[in-house]
Amino acid sequence: MNDAPDVLAGAPPLPGPDPEPEPLTPRAITLAAATVLTSILVAVAAVLPMPYAVSSPGPTRDTLGEQDGTPLITVTGEPSYESTGHLLLTTVQVAGGPDYPVGIAQVLQGWFEADSSVSPVELVFAPSESRDDIDARNQAAMISSQENATVAALEELGYEVPTVLTVEETVEGMGAEGVVQPGDVIVAVDGEEVPSFSALSAALDAVAPGATVVLGVERDGERHDLDVTTTEGEDGSAQLGVYIDPEFDLPVDVEIQIDNVGGPSAGTMFALGIIDKLTEADEANGVSIAGTGTMDLTGTVGPIGGIRHKMVGALEDGAMWFLAPASNCDEVVGYEPDGLEVVRVATLDEARAAVEAIGAGEGEGLPRCE
Repeated sequence: MNDAPDVLAGAPPLPGPDPEPEPLTPRAITLAAATVLTSILVAVAAVLPMPYAVSSPGPTRDTLGEQDGTPLITVTGEPSYESTGHLLLTTVQVAGGPDYPVGIAQVLQGWFEADSSVSPVELVFAPSESRDDIDARNQAAMISSQENATVAALEELGYEVPTVLTVEETVEGMGAEGVVQPGDVIVAVDGEEVPSFSALSAALDAVAPGATVVLGVERDGERHDLDVTTTEGEDGSAQLGVYIDPEFDLPVDVEIQIDNVGGPSAGTMFALGIIDKLTEADEANGVSIAGTGTMDLTGTVGPIGGIRHKMVGALEDGAMWFLAPASNCDEVVGYEPDGLEVVRVATLDEARAAVEAIGAGEGEGLPRCE
């Protein structure tokens, strides 16, 4: 008997046993292992901290406005006035550094986004600094900038700001070393009283670097006249070689309240906000003006970091004009965002005049970075 199954003509053949799999070649094994290893490395890299800091435009704050219902600037002891304009301080957001490391995804995003920049973390944060150190330094700089802005603004408006000029320490190798003592209170230069820091600065501006001045100080309740040979500072002015811890007697009580912002770069916009609050004229006159720059006690606008990010952030928050420190102009030229007019300022007086011109619709003739 034939036990073979019937097969219909034209029917597909019955399936046979599965073919033997092809043996893996060394190349296939290597490729598979490399794929697995790469996947593991990518997964690990995604969670490992990267030694970079990513900077991008931060939020702005209106020095004439409020934050969480509290005015940024409050003036008591003198009438204050409302404004229809906006004076925006600008910030930079920095991801990376102690306690806030960035991963590879953030770094790659920073590299590809036009408004962000990526830097080795040691160029942004000192390797020895902790997050607490950074926060404390930024907070101290913010407090100092607010104090400087207040004094500079009040003196710009004609107020006298009596100041106790106490020497904190002397600078090694400069004229005051070994002559002036910590705790001395400076009261005169060449017989002329210096009741404020700006008066001391003006007195030294009249001295040629290298000349010897008679520095009047009070020490332990007694007056002493000390011969101090000046040296030339980086700006070409005569320097005594002392660090001063000034104590101000403010004729107007100015309180600045701002959270989550540190550093000294808001000084110029704080000073402009104080001036606007204390003057009846509506300087900004409905215009949104942003800016940046440190402010010293003599009214000088100083350089800051991250100005390109700040210009972008200003434009994103609706500013039409931007006040840039003259000393930052080399970082401004060629990077002005379309739609933002950038004005160069070197002093508080220039910045104030710029705000008034912009508010009056006469900003086109203001100086620009070149």
